[in-house]
Parts: sequence; structure tokens; C-alpha cells
Amino acid sequence: QVELVESGGGVVQAGGSLRLSCVVSGRILSSNVVGWFRQAPGKEREFVARLIWSHAATYYADNVQDRFNLSRDIPSNTVYLRMNSLIPQDTAIYYCAAGSSWSSNPLYYDYWGQGTQVTVSS
Repeated sequence: QVELVESGGGVVQAGGSLRLSCVVSGRILSSNVVGWFRQAPGKEREFVARLIWSHAATYYADNVQDRFNLSRDIPSNTVYLRMNSLIPQDTAIYYCAAGSSWSSNPLYYDYWGQGTQVTVSS
């Protein structure tokens, strides 16, 4: 069993930055993948970024590649999503999730946090 708790969401003006945190607890394995997804009202859940817990290899969606940065801190079991140059289209609920497949498909993630709201005003 893995538990994930997100924090750090809020309201920010376009061009601003936010850092989301995801504290991971429970039986996280070195091979596990931790991903960030987002869901805007009326839209499907969308992949944002992911990393492998053991060595922090990362992968990003094309639309955030040059603006978002994913990292993790093992002592605190925390994964961080640093979001820069935010645009209104980034407005969504952001979720972190854990799974065992190197995938952008949310169906391959078994454990999910409760989400944190990010709102970017124009």
C-alpha cells in the first residue's frame, strides 16, 4: 500500500511559478514510478511528468517540457513539481500517483493522492 499527499497548489498570475509537493509513504519500491497528472473541468485526466523513484529519471509531456521540473528528495520521501512560466491553460487539479509501469497512461497507476488545485489567472 502506498499513500500520496499533495500540497502547494494555489492561485498565481500568468508567468508566475508554483512548486507542488507530493509526500509518499508506505511500501514504495525503487522501481516504482511516481507521476503527476492534471485534470481541468470537463476534460480528461492528462499526463504531466513522471520519474522513477530509484534514480529520478524523468519524462515530461511536450506542453510542459520547457517549463516544469520534477525532482525528488529521498530522506523526506517527497516528489516536487516545480512549475514556471505558468499559463491559464495550466489551470487544473494536479494529482500525484504511483505505479509500476513507465507509462503516461493513468490506468497504469495504482495509487493516487487527493489532488491540489492550481489556478492561473490571466
